[in-house]
Amino acid sequence: MLQIIRPLIRAYFVRLINKPGPVKPKIFQIEMCVLSSGQSNSLGERAMIIAIDGPAASGKGTIAKALAAHYGLPHLDSGLLYRAVGRAVLDRIEAPDLEQYAVNAAKNLDKTQLDAEVLSSAELALAASTISHFETVRAALRQFQQDFACQPGGAVLDGRDMGTKICPDADVKFYVTAEPEVRARRRTAQLQKKGNDVQYEEILAQIQLRDESDRQNPAGAFYFADDAHLLDTTRLDIEAALRHAIEIVDGTMARRLDQGSGPK
Repeated sequence: MLQIIRPLIRAYFVRLINKPGPVKPKIFQIEMCVLSSGQSNSLGERAMIIAIDGPAASGKGTIAKALAAHYGLPHLDSGLLYRAVGRAVLDRIEAPDLEQYAVNAAKNLDKTQLDAEVLSSAELALAASTISHFETVRAALRQFQQDFACQPGGAVLDGRDMGTKICPDADVKFYVTAEPEVRARRRTAQLQKKGNDVQYEEILAQIQLRDESDRQNPAGAFYFADDAHLLDTTRLDIEAALRHAIEIVDGTMARRLDQGSGPK
């Protein structure tokens, strides 16, 4: 029966998606679930997974949260996982046995206590970058991220290796970036708004250091998935970047529906 009604359902929702105005999130998710019934891949059966990668302060987190709200999907900022581990081992960050302590911290991490405000400091960002070089730490955190992506309805996840390691079969992938100077200005304004006494030059140096650390990370950070959509936010405000991202998601999913393939 499903094979008979699936083309009719698909045709109806393709027309709905192509109408002017935003896609109706809940209806769109129901369609995705119907079409993916009986289909599976390495991440299991689900509606829609959006994976977003990019360097620090590129805007990927803001875009990820906005996309999650637009489509009614849960959102995970994977950077908080690494920052939380970094915080747990901060007093041993120079120790020769750092990896062992970081792995233990990752395995025992209370993932219900990921407070973005508490974990937002530049010190924890650099600690996160340090411990993320350990493949054992990334492996300890990988299953939680994949389980999050596999929940009913799908999810939006952002980080460094979402599209390459965590969700290689994601329905839509983005790589969000911007010039370092622009990212530094944004982060400086963000931190100063919160009452932090920081200077642009200091934040720019930290971002450049983090970029270099990520580029040299053998564990898989800072990689651009071959099928990711590049979204350069250097000259885009958040509203324009979000509009462009939604157009890409809607267009990608509509084309798959039109082809009768549903999510991959």
